[in-house]
Amino acid sequence: MTIRPLLITGALALATASAGAAVSADEAARLKSDLTPLGAEKAGNKDGSIPAWTGGHTTAIPGDKPGGRRGDPFKDEKPLFSITAANAASHADKLTDGTQAMLKKSPGFRVDVYKTHRTAAAPQWVYDNTFKNATRASLKGDVPQGAFGGVPFPVAKTGAEVMWNHMLRWRGTSVQLNINQYQLTSDGRSVLTTDGVIEQQLPYYFQDSSAEKLAESNEFWMIRLKNQGPPLRAGEAIVGRNQIDGAKDQAWVYLTGQRRVRKLPNPCCDTPTPSAAGVMSFDEIETWTGRIDRFDWKLLGRKEMFIPYNGNKLLQPKTDAEVITGVHLNPDHVRWELHRVWVVEATLRAGQRHQAPRSRYYCDEDTWACVLADRWDANGQLWKTLWSQTLVAPDLPGTVIGAFGFTDLISGSGFAGNLYNAKGGQYVVKPRFPDSTFTPDALAGESVR
Repeated sequence: MTIRPLLITGALALATASAGAAVSADEAARLKSDLTPLGAEKAGNKDGSIPAWTGGHTTAIPGDKPGGRRGDPFKDEKPLFSITAANAASHADKLTDGTQAMLKKSPGFRVDVYKTHRTAAAPQWVYDNTFKNATRASLKGDVPQGAFGGVPFPVAKTGAEVMWNHMLRWRGTSVQLNINQYQLTSDGRSVLTTDGVIEQQLPYYFQDSSAEKLAESNEFWMIRLKNQGPPLRAGEAIVGRNQIDGAKDQAWVYLTGQRRVRKLPNPCCDTPTPSAAGVMSFDEIETWTGRIDRFDWKLLGRKEMFIPYNGNKLLQPKTDAEVITGVHLNPDHVRWELHRVWVVEATLRAGQRHQAPRSRYYCDEDTWACVLADRWDANGQLWKTLWSQTLVAPDLPGTVIGAFGFTDLISGSGFAGNLYNAKGGQYVVKPRFPDSTFTPDALAGESVR
């Protein structure tokens, strides 16, 4: 696949360093002129297929129920066209390697392309902090310094900065996710691995905090998953506390067979995560979650690509069976749009080990969410294609990652996580949880099996 950098200088396209400095006041001023408050190009593209950003989607969606199911703001729209194996070659420059492989290998898989809507939004205080971060945040080695309450590097110049923007993107402060997760077998079966409730909280976005307080606590994301099913896993639970310095990440798991809480020795990287019953690794959650110090990150440029976007359409069916077809989501319920994305390639750093020594990530310029990725194995084969669906949540406001998963292009299996279709609440905004919610003591105290 050929990367054609757009709106980017040659020096930026070749940036590989994992360290960076804050930008100048003049560069930061672009966030109040030709860039959106989060750092995307405000203007549309030349032919108008990508419109200008005009503030995002911040008005209530018909069908939204606070704390319940979400409506689709674009429910009456029809696809502009569909991409199948038959016509994929004519759209190859706007498709990832993994998407092209899916079109060739998976009968029934297709890409339905809809009109592009730039729905990304955030509260004004997030915009204000993002503006401040531009001139105060920097990377020291692989760890951000001085960032708080907004996108850390809105005028990104390195691949590592883009990946930190993804990890520290706006997605609300405290939310509850009622989810089902499935292992998708090569013979077409969907095996329920998790029926659970996720509570997550981002201290990085506490309005009453500060960059100084964040530096002291080091914690940016806390998460707890409690399993209600399937019966074999009912009662299991996991708690994670992710740190700005990933070497200090902590996680604990409660296993019903042992009837005790145990600290996980390595909640990171290519270690299988108990939250997905070991089907997915820690750093594949939501396309990428984890330490960046195992890889060198090369920023390849910005490119117009077809990506899953504004996926409230996926939330409308009432059963999971309706939205899963074989090893991928049912194309009837998946919306793709043309957006500009940052393309970042990860190459295993000298002296490090990982099952996927090379990966490529496609990160939406408006939200900084990396929504597609491809991973190659040690033999250089295209191994996995990862995906994340985004949904429009004007009550935040924001466009955030919902469902996520992958297809193993070698074994023909896959995984689909965080499906909300059979649930009453879909990405529920909550008041701040007590810090004690995300502790091993809470796991022990609430264990019932």
